[in-house]
Amino acid sequence: HVQLVESGGGSVRAGTSLTLTCVTSGYTDDGHCMGWFRQVPGKQREKVALIGSDRATHYSQSVKGRFTISLDNAKNTLSLQMNSLKPEDTAMYYCVAGQWTGSLSLSQFDYDYWGQGTQVTVS
Repeated sequence: HVQLVESGGGSVRAGTSLTLTCVTSGYTDDGHCMGWFRQVPGKQREKVALIGSDRATHYSQSVKGRFTISLDNAKNTLSLQMNSLKPEDTAMYYCVAGQWTGSLSLSQFDYDYWGQGTQVTVS
């Protein structure tokens, strides 16, 4: 049974930094994609950053250069370092995981496992 547990959200001032962490359990070592999506009530879910088994990464244009995704397999931990935060980064952030198919999937529908979410508020 796969579980993803996020932490690290909070309320911060614009221009500051925050690191989100996602601890995974129950995942087989068959290769996987992982990443972060975010959602604001009333708006579509948006992909933020993704990383594949080959360590290829993808960032949305809105966070490129400010956010960094990393994966520590030894600790079963996915992280998202968020720098220079802006009010428009305010959202519920979800950790996701999906099967590795040889390339990094950019679609939320290819991610079978989702955490409960952690709220980030930037003012």
